[in-house]
Amino acid sequence: MLKIYTDAATKGNPGPTGLGILIINQHQQQQLSQTLESATNHEGEFAAAIAGFQYLVDHYDHQETVLFYTDSRLLSDAIGKNYTKHYQQQLKQLNQLLSQFTTVVTQWISERENHGAHHLANQALQKLE
Repeated sequence: MLKIYTDAATKGNPGPTGLGILIINQHQQQQLSQTLESATNHEGEFAAAIAGFQYLVDHYDHQETVLFYTDSRLLSDAIGKNYTKHYQQQLKQLNQLLSQFTTVVTQWISERENHGAHHLANQALQKLE
């Protein structure tokens, strides 16, 4: 079973954005981060999830059960409803990655519970400043 936590940190809205991705597999942590020159926070949340799942697709067995944690209510709702008013293209891209795994369970968590990915996103954002 894989656990993945993602988050985005944006300075300004839109503005420079850091993406944080924390993957936990058999008590081993993998920390990833990326930056975007300019994005809204919601765009950043989708970008972090897309980057995280692209990494999982490229590096892990697709038969794994994936537990996906996000503190973005918009992102977790969009996945659950398979609908978002403003981010259809990002949701389509994310769904293509999610569909490659047998089981993906998405769960909204509070910012406090997402501190690992949040910290990575803030570190990435600081590189842009």
